[in-house]
Amino acid sequence: MATEKVAFAKEKETMLLTLYPRALQSQWQNPILRDPWAEEAIQHIDYDFNKLYKKRLYRLMLNVGCTVVATRASTFDLLTSRYLADHPDAVVLHLGCGMDSRALRVDPPASVEWYDVDYPDVIDLRRQLYPQRPAVRLISSPLDNLGWLDEVPGDRPVMMVAEGVLPYLSEDMVKALLHAITRHFPTGQLVFDAMPSLFVKSKSGSNVGDTGATFRWALDDPQDIKQLEPRLELAKEFRTRELNGFSRFPLWIRALQRAMELNPSLRRMDRILVYRF
Repeated sequence: MATEKVAFAKEKETMLLTLYPRALQSQWQNPILRDPWAEEAIQHIDYDFNKLYKKRLYRLMLNVGCTVVATRASTFDLLTSRYLADHPDAVVLHLGCGMDSRALRVDPPASVEWYDVDYPDVIDLRRQLYPQRPAVRLISSPLDNLGWLDEVPGDRPVMMVAEGVLPYLSEDMVKALLHAITRHFPTGQLVFDAMPSLFVKSKSGSNVGDTGATFRWALDDPQDIKQLEPRLELAKEFRTRELNGFSRFPLWIRALQRAMELNPSLRRMDRILVYRF
């Protein structure tokens, strides 16, 4: 397999912020998330991964960073698997899939129709670096062009998975996306992460991982989603200490997290939200 030249910028480049830590922790003796596809992918991408962590505390605590990425990805995987166990005829929309091998890790049954959606150049890279599965379809389209949804059957329950995606969209785009999905399908579950407004407005929120990407959408109270899409009902708000594998964090990190939860803004720094309609 030839090494690929990666020249993604801003929002596209942020997909490497999670690919690299997933690959590193997958090589641990006892990984939180086994991801051999990420391990293989970084061997064939010509990119200076170290630049993603320059002048950042994340670089100084790379093992902790790997743990954060793995616990989040593992939780998204677990929620997806649980939904598919109850809805083996579902459609999965993996939005802004980047270089995430979720379909390979979850290994859905053949009865599931899985759609990985991202920019054309990202999808092209996935085709080159990841093995293809018959039930997994790749859609080359930016999310703000909702015409891609016409390619997806609307007569089944849907599981929408969007890890590290919606905060980069404008509020109008998030509203349009949620409205389109809840109208296209009869029922479903949506799982995504959201940033509090305090973090989105901060300096780090305006230059994510030194890539130039910007957080644009914030959600403080998870019930406020009804202002964008009234059909959505909150099923669960997962905070950091509830993520799969949180017990693997160093004791001082776990203690710091519990202290942060005393602050209304800080307790919502790293959430995964589950909605149903």
